[in-house]
This record gives sequence, C-alpha cells and structure tokens, in this order.
Amino acid sequence: MIVKELRKDVKMMKKKFKLEDLDCANCAAKMEEAIKKIAGVHDATVSFMTQKMTIEAEADKFEDIMKQVVEVCAKVEPDCRILL
Repeated sequence: MIVKELRKDVKMMKKKFKLEDLDCANCAAKMEEAIKKIAGVHDATVSFMTQKMTIEAEADKFEDIMKQVVEVCAKVEPDCRILL
C-alpha cells in the first residue's frame, strides 16, 4: 500500500490486487476503462497476463471506490473475482 499526496488536501492510495478467472485481454481492457471512470480513481491497470489489478485512488474514499470497482468488474466479467 502506498499513500501519497496529489494535492495538499487529497491523499492518494495505491493498492495491487490478484484476480481470479479473468478470461481474456479484451475483458481486462474493458474493466480498466470502466474503473478509470469511477469518481475518485486517479489511475487503474488490469493485466490479463499477470492476473493483477492496480488501483490508485483517493485514500479517504478507497473502500467505497473498491465496492464500485467490484460491481464494475462483475458486469464486464461475471466469473472474475478480485481477491481483496
């Protein structure tokens, strides 16, 4: 877990998560694109090859953001699980 300040009033947190049953690179790209649209997300990467996801988002909203990330990922790839 990495916490850094982007602006003086907003702290960012960066976390990596392991994914299970991500079946294709296209789904990974769709998940990444959808996650980046969530309010409070600064950056996101989803790798089909490594089955890992990195989220960089506002630290004080991170739990709520992760709930939205789980929902978005389930819509794109219903079988994929994020190991939190």
